[in-house]
This record gives sequence, structure tokens and C-alpha cells, in this order.
Amino acid sequence: MLNLDEIKKPIAAEIDVFEERFKASMQSSVPLLDRITHYIVKRKGKQIRPMFVFFSASLCGGVNEATHRGAALVELLHTATLVHDDVVDNSYQRRGFFSINALWKNKIAVLVGDFLLAKGMDLSLANNDFQLLRIVNEAVKQMSEGELLQVEKVRRMDINENIYYDVIRQKTASLIAACCACGASSAGADVETVEKMRLFGEKIGIAFQIKDDMFDFGTNDVGKPLGIDIKEKKVTLPLIYALNNTSSSEKRRIINLVKNHNEEPEKITQIISFVQQTGGLQYAETQMQKYQNEAFEILNTFPPSEARQGLEQLVRYTTERNK
Repeated sequence: MLNLDEIKKPIAAEIDVFEERFKASMQSSVPLLDRITHYIVKRKGKQIRPMFVFFSASLCGGVNEATHRGAALVELLHTATLVHDDVVDNSYQRRGFFSINALWKNKIAVLVGDFLLAKGMDLSLANNDFQLLRIVNEAVKQMSEGELLQVEKVRRMDINENIYYDVIRQKTASLIAACCACGASSAGADVETVEKMRLFGEKIGIAFQIKDDMFDFGTNDVGKPLGIDIKEKKVTLPLIYALNNTSSSEKRRIINLVKNHNEEPEKITQIISFVQQTGGLQYAETQMQKYQNEAFEILNTFPPSEARQGLEQLVRYTTERNK
């Protein structure tokens, strides 16, 4: 398993500067807001998305001030969506800590998410980073549409493989695509190169989400609780494949379990076993590898460099992780 600290080394100094600036970008004159943003910063994640921004900029011309603003813009957006997602999902934990809505209730959590989005826009507008704002704004729109598409399909349980890819392309892949496009754009890359990096990020985002969905069926040790997607009636790629490769009667039985018995541990175990035995995990693994390979094909159109190697390692880290 690749070590994230080792991958980060070529851009470690940039990440250190980014973390200080990101913290400063969330400052407010409202004491309550400052307490909450301080809580968020203290429990930050792995900084995967800023790393994609910095490596992409390095690949396409070099890191500069605009790159740092682009990384902060993406991370502010990402943090805002996590805060809002916890409200939508009624989740009281985030990375093993209490979520914002658990500590300060839904109303405040929604307003904090709105504040973070506004700070991101303010940062871009103050520096005339209109192209970066345009890239990230498109990601915000797609993420909202993807979430609503998933909600609609979950209610009707009529999701197929094409719809699944539409959902994850918008919900997850659009943000990683925005990271790579922002990095390239901030470095002064031409339109064609920015689009190439956006597509690279999109393919990585799809591979990342397929890997995440596989964890629900027993492939981790254990970062994500087993069966969490089943409890939320989310029909993901391993389950879609399994349902499409079984008898009509078995398909009806499993759909009934997902619809009506998704809170019962024994029934969840039955669904997980069904997916494992019908080849759902193997198929998802194959599809994840396909998208990863397509991303590498794009990356290999750039000349060898430390930045290209860093991106390749970061891609492998996101798709070969165990949690």
C-alpha cells in the first residue's frame, strides 16, 4: 500500500502553506462561526483534493499564487458539501468525530456550509480568478444534480448501470475533475490541456467511487461500515451487476430485501452474500481498473516528470486503498 506522506513529499511545502492559508480563508467576525471552523480545521481529512490541484499545476507549468487559491476554493467547496451531506443524510459522525449538525444542529450546519461556499466565491472574485470559479461552479451544479438524481432513483429503485455512472460522474467525479482542471488552469495551460486534465480527474473520480461502493460488500478492513449503502437503499455497481445476472425470482427477492428489510442485519448479510456469490465485486473491480487505466493513458501523454509520477501514485493510492 502506498504511503500518502511519501507521495506528498514533492509538494509538501506547498501543502503546508496551503493549510495555513485555508485556515485563514475561513476566518469570520462571528465568534460562533470561528469556533465551528476551528473545529473543522482541527479534524481535516487527508488533503487528497488539494494534492490533485498542486500536482496538476506542477504537471502543466508550475504552482503559483492562483494554484493556492484554486486549492483553497476546491477545499472550501468540498468542506461545505460534507457539512451539507451530513445534514441530508442525518449523519452524526464524520471521520470518527461528531459532525457539525450533531454538535450545533441542522440549522447552524446548513448556514456554515453556505458560509464556506460564499468564502470560496469571495476568494475567487477578489482575485479575478473567474476561470477557476467557472470550473468549480460547474462542479457544484453537477454535484447537486447527481445527488437529486440518486434520491429520485432510490425512491423508485429503477437504477441501471448507465444511471449509476451518471450519478457518480456528477456526485463524486465532478469534484476531482475540477481539482485537476483548476490546477492546470492556474498554471496557465491552454483550453485543450485543461480539458484533458478535467477528463483525467473525472475518470479517477469514477474509479474512486466504484472502489468506495465495493467497501459496502466486505472488501475493507473496515473503514466504511458494511451495508451502509444498503441501509440507505443505494443501488451501486456490485449490486446492479448481481441483479442483472440472476433469475427473475431471485432479483425480485433481493429488491424486496433492499426496499423493505434494509435495516435488519440478517437481511443485509443475505444481500451482501448474494452480491459476493454472483460476481458483483469482481465485475466492479474490473470496471474500476478500466477507468484507472484510461486515466493513466491520459497521464502518459505528458512527458515523464516528478509531477506525473506523483499523480500516478496518488491515483493508485485512491483506488488501491483498503478504507
